[in-house]
Amino acid sequence: MPLNEHEQRILEEIERQFYEDDPKLAETVAGTTLKSVQRRQQRLAIIGFAIGLIIMVAFLPTSTVLAVAGFLLMLVSAGWISTILRRRQVDVGSPKTLETLAERLRQRWRRDG
Repeated sequence: MPLNEHEQRILEEIERQFYEDDPKLAETVAGTTLKSVQRRQQRLAIIGFAIGLIIMVAFLPTSTVLAVAGFLLMLVSAGWISTILRRRQVDVGSPKTLETLAERLRQRWRRDG
């Protein structure tokens, strides 16, 4: 639903105040995209997996508890990577997502029409 003129002016005023009050935060928010956040999360998950692997291999002969902790870190990181990849596939627009979107649009058209 598009904004009317009054709502658009209010939104522009809020945005102007936001840029005036904290320009550094405004630049950060403007430069942040969903892809950049996903890339950063994916890097962290891969680093976590690598650290978990190193801990597991390094402490396996000496400390079983630390080796298990490393394995658990690897497991959590692998799950996080899997979640990120699944989310990325949905964002790209898999056929299932497009079908669901088309169905929702049809339903909305029937209700409004």
